[in-house]
Amino acid sequence: MSAGMVEGKVVVVTGAGGGIGRDIALAMAAQGAKVVVNDIGASVSGEGSDAGPAQRVVDEIKAAGGAAVANTDSVAEAAAGQRIVETALDTFGRIDVVVNNAGILRDRFFHKMSEPEWDAVLKVHLYGAYYVSRAAANHFKEQGSGAYVHMTSTSGLIGNFGQANYAAAKLGIAALSKSIALDMQKFGVRSNCIAPFAWSRMIGSIPTETDAEKERVERIKQMTPAKIAPIAVYLASEAASEVNGQIFAVRNNEIFLMSQPRPVRSVHRSEGWTPESVAQHAMPALKAAFFPLDRSGDIFTWDPI
Repeated sequence: MSAGMVEGKVVVVTGAGGGIGRDIALAMAAQGAKVVVNDIGASVSGEGSDAGPAQRVVDEIKAAGGAAVANTDSVAEAAAGQRIVETALDTFGRIDVVVNNAGILRDRFFHKMSEPEWDAVLKVHLYGAYYVSRAAANHFKEQGSGAYVHMTSTSGLIGNFGQANYAAAKLGIAALSKSIALDMQKFGVRSNCIAPFAWSRMIGSIPTETDAEKERVERIKQMTPAKIAPIAVYLASEAASEVNGQIFAVRNNEIFLMSQPRPVRSVHRSEGWTPESVAQHAMPALKAAFFPLDRSGDIFTWDPI
């Protein structure tokens, strides 16, 4: 393969056996990176395991002249997160980039959600992002460089039905990324998020019971996982050296910079507040700036471009 934006870098991509992770792994390799393809080979809900998906992506990379190795550890365990990073060190001698992409879905309306459904999703998405990131952190610090790319979601950034576990995990990942960026910028380490819109195995489990849901899924199907890979490669590269602590969304051919919470309006009373004055003064004054209970689809209402 010819030299590319991440030539010589060693990149770990979790959940890379299919979907978005696979396309990121292939794109990283095509741009000169050596890739650890991590995938436990579980179902969308996180059950079972299969070494096949990770190895098939490795074979595909090698067939194109790239360098890759498979890893089938679960990101949901701290020791396994260490082993994922050790795979990079043992095989390629270093680690430069972590792409936290692994995920599962166990959608359920909140009043019906079970503790196991909550735990499983938080463990893979939020704990998984922490475990793998933490395992790489000291190596990044010692070498004075490193980049994290985390997958968040508009389900957390904006909202969605039936995804309290997933939304909480994905919004938590955005905060984790920002904290890493703040804590590790002095060591030359960057951390950014991507909220991807793409038709994948996970998104394929979205309910399609109503006409509106069916129309939404048809729009999503136009957005292939390969559309996410270019910005992931860019964020991993030295070209993004001044990009840190940001959240991007990618929808087909569109790239968005997402907002982060900041004050939008304030009220003040010199004598302080009582519950009554909050009701009579503060809330009426602030109400015009309240955010509606939007879902992701209410904000991204136009067809993918």
